[in-house]
Amino acid sequence: MKEEAVLDVRRQRLLDPLFTTETMRGIFSDHGRVQAMLDFEAALARAEARAGVVPGAAAAAIGGECRADFFDLDALAAGAAMAGNPAIPLINQLTARVAAVDPDAARYVHWGATSQDAMDTGLVLQLRSALTSIEADLSRLSAALAALARAHARTPLAGRTWLQQGPPVTLGLKAAGFLSAIERHRSRVADLGERIATLQFGGAVGTLAALGDRAMEVAAALADELQLALPDLPWHAQRDRVAEVATTLGLIVGTLGKLGRDVSLLMQTEVAEAFEPSTPGRGGSSTMPHKRNPVGSAVMLAAAVRVPPLVATMLAAMVQEHERALGGWQAEWDTLPEICMLAGGALARAIEVVEGLQLDSAQMSANLEATHGLILAESVATALGAKIGKMKAHELLEEASARAVRERRHLREVLEADERISAHLKPADLEQLLDPRHYTGQSAAWVERALNARKRERDGDDD
Repeated sequence: MKEEAVLDVRRQRLLDPLFTTETMRGIFSDHGRVQAMLDFEAALARAEARAGVVPGAAAAAIGGECRADFFDLDALAAGAAMAGNPAIPLINQLTARVAAVDPDAARYVHWGATSQDAMDTGLVLQLRSALTSIEADLSRLSAALAALARAHARTPLAGRTWLQQGPPVTLGLKAAGFLSAIERHRSRVADLGERIATLQFGGAVGTLAALGDRAMEVAAALADELQLALPDLPWHAQRDRVAEVATTLGLIVGTLGKLGRDVSLLMQTEVAEAFEPSTPGRGGSSTMPHKRNPVGSAVMLAAAVRVPPLVATMLAAMVQEHERALGGWQAEWDTLPEICMLAGGALARAIEVVEGLQLDSAQMSANLEATHGLILAESVATALGAKIGKMKAHELLEEASARAVRERRHLREVLEADERISAHLKPADLEQLLDPRHYTGQSAAWVERALNARKRERDGDDD
């Protein structure tokens, strides 16, 4: 019982469901890491058999033992602490297992490769799966944002700058802003997925000298076995590919952090315009029964706090010595998986929030009236400026706004009572100018442009 408790602590299962997903946890678990390296070893043996470097029977024997379930993960962890990386004890265990079924085949395990080949290519296989999941979740989030933007293209609510009310925008425009960003991220991830799906295979120092004149044939066969691109040369000390994964996911998490920030601000008691989905047990308080906390937003914001320093670590780790890094490569091992898991968790929470977002349009309207017309002072100033000049109109509206605040009156009353203004703008004019629905500018047009851009991108994907 005590041993099980220790294992649970090590895996951090208590917080995983909050900050990541089952898919990401599986990809980057110890089991997932080991299986990815074993997939490399099995494919290497098959590729070398295709090239006539090792016997076909040896490749079959090696491949038959390349299942993570066969391996002692605790022993691998202990071995990694001694050897400096997990590939060395893994290869030792694999060799012993192969020797037990075919002693002759055991000498061909890991033939011509080095530890970094197994670890980097294993990482690439993990990243390929992770980015496939990320891309699917971005597509789902995009669909939810598009539906929100379309449905509320003309639903007015207060625009806010420096956390203060400004002229009206529309809820659809806010959603379209996120939609546009997510579509850009989709494009980035699609491009990135092609670049990262690249074999790393260079042997001891990147020359594949141990494979002699069969080296390129083996490399091409190995890339084919794993369905990876064969690079122009090994990239073991050039880390731009993995760093690009980190920076791209960092950009995604930044956008999700803004989404979490905006939703949580809209949920504030004093604003109360939009709410995360409400289900039993979600967002409650241990002491305040009335609380409805933005838990999804909290996860997005937590990721936005945690990921940037991790991205910085990946960028710093690019400075690697000669043909094999001392410290920089090792710094990547936990850092990039953590970025992937946090990004996956933040995306999952974003989907939940947007798909289940609950809106209070009546409260949006009430908040538009909270300043008693002041947020539409620009609307009046623009109309008045067309008649008496921009600067003079601005001065009059600034004076009228100050009077409305001082006397606690609606701006319309002050404007109608000021002959310098009422001489040019009649009550009917002021009524329209102070109607939030008539001062959302190009909001609906911007929404339509964002939706059309998304449709063009989808139509292009179908080609």
